[in-house]
This record gives sequence, structure tokens and C-alpha cells, in this order.
Amino acid sequence: MAIYSYRTEPLTDFTDANNRLQYEEGIKKVRGYLGKKYPLIINGERIYTERFVKSLNPSNHEEVIGEIAQAGIEEAKMAMEAALSSFDYWKKVSPKVRADVLFKAANILRRKKHEISALMTLEAGKPWAEADADTAEAIDFLEYYGRQMLEMTEIDKKVLSRRDLERNEYKYIPLGVGAIITPWNFPMAILTGMTSAAVVTGNTVLLKPASTTQVIAYKFIEIMEEAGLPKGVINFVPGKGSETGDFIVKHPKTRFISFTGSKDVGVQIYENAAKLREGQIWLKRVIAEMGGKDAILVDNQIDPDMAAEAIVKSAFGFSGQKCSACSRAIIHEDVYDDVIKLIKEKTENLNVGMSEKYENHMGPVNDILAFNKISEYIEIGKKEGKLLTGGTTNKDRGYFIDPTVFVDLDPQSRMMQEEIFGPVLSVTKVKSFEEGLEVVNGTEYGLTGACISNNRMHLEMAREDFHVGNLYLNRKCTGAIVGYQPFGGFNMSGTDSKAGGPDYLVLHMQGKSVTEQL
Repeated sequence: MAIYSYRTEPLTDFTDANNRLQYEEGIKKVRGYLGKKYPLIINGERIYTERFVKSLNPSNHEEVIGEIAQAGIEEAKMAMEAALSSFDYWKKVSPKVRADVLFKAANILRRKKHEISALMTLEAGKPWAEADADTAEAIDFLEYYGRQMLEMTEIDKKVLSRRDLERNEYKYIPLGVGAIITPWNFPMAILTGMTSAAVVTGNTVLLKPASTTQVIAYKFIEIMEEAGLPKGVINFVPGKGSETGDFIVKHPKTRFISFTGSKDVGVQIYENAAKLREGQIWLKRVIAEMGGKDAILVDNQIDPDMAAEAIVKSAFGFSGQKCSACSRAIIHEDVYDDVIKLIKEKTENLNVGMSEKYENHMGPVNDILAFNKISEYIEIGKKEGKLLTGGTTNKDRGYFIDPTVFVDLDPQSRMMQEEIFGPVLSVTKVKSFEEGLEVVNGTEYGLTGACISNNRMHLEMAREDFHVGNLYLNRKCTGAIVGYQPFGGFNMSGTDSKAGGPDYLVLHMQGKSVTEQL
């Protein structure tokens, strides 16, 4: 049916001078409200607490983007009560009405596109193209999940009744109150996807965004309110993970937890959610995406330039701060020298600097914690391998780390095994394609990966044996598209959920069968 047609949001063409001018206007608009104080939003009410966190521009950490009130235990309790109360009516609202809220939000976001993208440039350090793609993906999630919800209302047609005996019905019903804990690296797209999936399926939520991108999260709530979402359906409770986060994960009335972030935090959430609390009458569901150690496998007899281009774009887009980023390049010995020579050349051609300047390909890393952790890994890399390029860091004004490449690493080295989450690429040499596949699968993660090969049988081997949730053949390993490349990985990369896929909404619901004897 035409009503369910879905098309991805087009990206902005920044070679067009008019588009660049509009983006600069977006930056000016955001600069007009820098330093503002933002409250919690609980049951639609704005609540200021005594504790605020300053959100800083990672390109210039003296610039305050905003100050955001922080929720403690009392505010989290209030938010839970609001979510429980609003669930009583929101779960019975027509799926069509819930989907319409998402469609309206998508249109509002389109109108505010350059402002929201510019806010990400300043608060998250995203270069123009990366921020624009983030906003476009958020729109895609709203459009896709809205349409998917409409399609799921017809699930009953697939269940049979028995003539003259009984009439059978089958429907999906929402779960309840969800804890939505979102990351900073896709502060609009992933937050929008996680939250809208929960809401459109009839659940109510407590939203706890990452600490460094809370202004962006607040703007999302404003958009949903403007789109007509009733109060109490989303409750905005930024706060400490060890305090607010733990409270909402462990609360006996929390029905499910949706989390995107680090493996360590994800494993802790999984453990806490598994424990039965006093007054709890269900097993909590966990939907988690926990990062990766993603690899690009390069076969022999390939175009070295094409392989190097895919590796560099995958490794250093948004400073390597994507869970899908290429952090390992596994290259056949026949083309190893040629490919790493081109990797070095292409890496050194990247402009690094303040994200608000259009000409910069790469901006800062997220904050001082990320800066320090990545810097420590660079020192480890110098001991474990050979520094090909980069390795320079500077935090005088912003948290800048030059794109860094280490070569000749052992596949079992820390650089090849541990998630770094920054602009650091580790490279190793293999003697055969089969050995390359063994190295690819030789970590605890299984999120994304790519295979560059002109050998059809090798591509088919990768299709079967390259054990990741998102595999790309002869292209980069980043840039999954909602509805086309459902995103989510295996092993320690998460709970096998696929955001932007045909079965993602089902994770937020439960099936109910009703039989009436005739």
C-alpha cells in the first residue's frame, strides 16, 4: 500500500554554496542560545534541581553549550510515577495516532535540520557532513518506525480462525515503562531511534541521555512535544549513570531497558536487569548495542587505492567515534605495502580542526576522558607496533587527536583486540584470505566489517564466515541506512537486536492471542 512507502531522507549537498550558507545560519542560531539552563521534564513539567552539569564544546572546552539540571533519586521516582500513570492511557491510543506523532516530529525535524545539525557540530564535535547525516538518520527512524507500526496493526490477518469452532485473534501489546539510555556519538539519530521505537509501540519511557550531549536530547523532547506527544510519555531525566541510571535499571516497575554504549556498562545493565527485585512480576527485557572492534579484510588482487579509501573513511569519520568504525585493517601480504602506503597518504591529507569550520574533515574527540583513554592507547601502540602516521595530541583548546595508524601488529595484541573508540587504526598482515577470516573473527565482538575482494568465492566465504551483524562487500564498513541495512551485532556487540530493521519494534512488545469459541 502506498501509505507504507518509505524513502530515506536525502543528505545535504555542501558543494552548493547556498546550503553552506544555511548551515552557517544554523550555527549562528545555536550560538544565540549558548549557556542557557535546561530543566528536567517530568510529566510535562519543567523541573530545575540544585545540581547542574555544563555541556562543553569539545572543539573549545571553554565554551559552554548549556547547563542541564540533573535528576537524583527523588526526581527519578517522580518520573517513574509519571511514566506508569501515562502508560495506562498511552497503551490504548490507536497505533495510527502514535505513528502520526512520529510523522509530525519528522517534519518538524526537517524544518529544524540545520539548527539541530549545527548543535551537534558544537556540542558533539561533529563535522558538517557527519552531523547532517545524523539528523537525516533521525528523520529516517521516525518515518520508518511509524510506517512499520502501521503495518504491524495488520498482523492479525496472518492468524487463522477455525470455521464453526472458534475465532482467533492475535495482536501485539506494549510492554510497559522502559529505561532508554542513549549514547553521545549519535546524539540525535540513535536517541531518536531508541525512544521513538519505544513510544510508537505504546510504551512510556524514562530517557537518560549521555552526559556530554544533553542539550541535543532536550531539543528532541521539544520536537516531540510540538508534534503532539502527550505529557508523561517521555520523561527527561539526565543524571549520573551510577545514580539515576542504576535506579531506573533496577526499579521493579521498569519493564525493559534499551541501551547503547560501552561493553562494560552494557554488561552491568544486563546483570542488574536479570536480578529479580521486590515487587517485580516480570523478567525485564534488555535491548543493548555495545560497540565493536570492526575490521576491513583486504584480499590480494584488488585495487589498493579503493581499499585504502574505504579503510580511511571508515576509520576516521567522526574521529573514529562510531561503533561501526574500522579499527582493524587486515591486509593480504601481496598488497600490504601498497595499501599501507596509500593509507598513510590519505590519512595525512585529512584536515583536523574545529568542527564548525566546513573545511575540516575531522574534529575533536568527545571529552577529556576519551582524550586520555585514546592517548594511553597510542602509547601502547608505540610499544606493540610501528607508528605509520599521527600519534599527536593536543588538549590546550579542544580535545584533538590526529588520525593515527599503527602497522605490523600482532593479531592478539591489545591494539587489535580492545575497543579504543577514537581515531586509531591498527593494521596487520596475513598470508591468505582464510587466515584473514580467522583474524577477523578473533575478537569478542561482532558488529560490523567489510571485505574488499575481486574473488567471487572469497566474497562468498566472507558472506558465510565473516561473523558480524553488518557485513559490507567492497565498500566501507560505516554508514548503515535505516530500513536497508538493519544495524546491530553479535557476541559482545549486543543482544542481537537490529535497529532500523523489520523486527526491531517487536522487541518493545509482546504477543497476545485471544480465542472465542463459537
